[in-house]
Amino acid sequence: MTTKTNNNIHNLVKKKLGNLPIWDLSDLYHSTESIEITTDLKFIEKKANLFEKKYEGKINSLNGESILSAIEELEIIDERMSKILSFAHLLYAENIEDEKNKIFFQQIQEKITKFSSSLIFFTLELNSIEKDQINKLFNTKGLKKFKTWIEIVRAYKPYQLNKKLEKLMKDKSVTSSAAWIRLFDQTIASLRFPYKKKQLSSAEILNYFTDKNSNKRKEAAKSVGKVLKSNANIFSTITNTLSKDKAVNDEWRGYPNPVRSRNLANVVEDEVVEALSKAITSSYSKLSHRYYKMKAKWFGKKSLKYWDRNAPLPFQNNRFYNWKEATSIVLEAFNNFNSDMGKIGQMFIDERWIHAPVIKGKSPGAFSASTVPSAHPYILLNYQGRTRDVSTLAHELGHGIHQFLAGHKQSYLNCSTPLTVAETASVFGEMLTFKLLLKKQKTLREKKALLANKVEDMLNTVVRQIAFFEFEKEIHTKRLKSELTVEEICQVWLDVQNKSLGPAIEFEEEYKYYWMYIPHFIHSPFYVYAYAFGDCLVNTLFALYEENSNGFEKKYISLLEAGGSIKYKELLKPFNLDPSQPNFWLKGVSFIESFIDELEKLN
Repeated sequence: MTTKTNNNIHNLVKKKLGNLPIWDLSDLYHSTESIEITTDLKFIEKKANLFEKKYEGKINSLNGESILSAIEELEIIDERMSKILSFAHLLYAENIEDEKNKIFFQQIQEKITKFSSSLIFFTLELNSIEKDQINKLFNTKGLKKFKTWIEIVRAYKPYQLNKKLEKLMKDKSVTSSAAWIRLFDQTIASLRFPYKKKQLSSAEILNYFTDKNSNKRKEAAKSVGKVLKSNANIFSTITNTLSKDKAVNDEWRGYPNPVRSRNLANVVEDEVVEALSKAITSSYSKLSHRYYKMKAKWFGKKSLKYWDRNAPLPFQNNRFYNWKEATSIVLEAFNNFNSDMGKIGQMFIDERWIHAPVIKGKSPGAFSASTVPSAHPYILLNYQGRTRDVSTLAHELGHGIHQFLAGHKQSYLNCSTPLTVAETASVFGEMLTFKLLLKKQKTLREKKALLANKVEDMLNTVVRQIAFFEFEKEIHTKRLKSELTVEEICQVWLDVQNKSLGPAIEFEEEYKYYWMYIPHFIHSPFYVYAYAFGDCLVNTLFALYEENSNGFEKKYISLLEAGGSIKYKELLKPFNLDPSQPNFWLKGVSFIESFIDELEKLN
């Protein structure tokens, strides 16, 4: 295809979508050459070394005021490190294929890792303080602000190593796990999928999975399978190596299972996560099996090919939303709930805190990066005008508003929200937008289509992510014994997909390779259950809101502003919700079931 033809296509897409924003990262740094980066790196190095000399070996003997001062000093250093890392990561995500971006990101990672090694002693020594002494220290004025942060740090006490080993593991991470993650990202970004004489990126080819033409979906699906198969060795090597790397770390630390480290990071108990997973897996037949059987019937079939799972419905409203329309709908939904949320959402758009267009080399998918309280979050999208893209905008904008509110209410160490609660605002934002879109539909057919689309999104968020979680558990457990072949990994993938999606979905040979392109398995093992946690939690929250909205808005905003300063059980107390109760998750499941019930009535 000629450059002129490519430019014409690009211009047509741009005209159709409208003026898609590209973020302005200057609120972090103006460029990789900024003198501020050099200044900040020197500041971090100097302050980290001084911090080590000032406090190492002394934490156990400090009084409350001195520990408070130490934490506040550490917070300043940590925030400056996070600011530089955020800038480097966002620049890298903007164009993974750009050599300068890759080198800069790697250089920053290496430097920050080196500097942060000087700080490792602090949490180790903080954890050596006896429980009774810590409780007395909490009486110090000002230290209570960091009580949750200290408790989260001390939860790692049984699994910490001595200082030399902790430093070694941190330093080696750059050439171990981080290096393999980098290889995965670069490999995925460089893959090109042949499609109708074109070579498409992963974001572009996956877009065809929701095309209205079945032949196009099939051709795209076959192309993805073929390309992944041809790269199976490298992806299996990455998966095996990272799983083994994690197993080695876990063994040295004494984690009882592969999931424990993720649960600690999420500040959630193992049994709560297992209760969530069990509630979903035991409900497969009531959720996904039931829905996909209904969808197959809509297509006049007994079953659907896997590439038809997300196919537009026969009664689909193929409404296209340009950028202005999409932002207008999402902001209206947010404003209807809370005007401050709408104002913050508007800031993301007006101030260019969003990167929306699909661009060659850009990281696929979507995310909201919290960065640091002294700046603001940034959102990455790959916006293409579909209804699902509007939902994704609502999802990421929900994240962004949550991060913004927490960053303005909390200091750096308290603003980061554990993943279990971090998905609350994003899913709630999606639900607000869905309810508004449902009101705007003019016919029963349009409402049915939108409702079905919502069910599909919820199944992708709940059922699919728990299936991913079960896949990861199986892979990491098996890897404890030996390296896995490509076929063994593929078989685990097929087993969990068959169980979760049910008999109405048919798989073909190439589908067994589809585990390879999912970044969460590589970037953050076991992250995926947080999506299901958030969705089911929001389902229950939203049901409460619809039952009685009086006072709900204020409690919800307080939840967002709390960031990570309060643990999730305390955060949910004002709503009288307790996820540790056995039946809690079934309430979230029943919310999805009610939507499927409604669809059956509309048939």
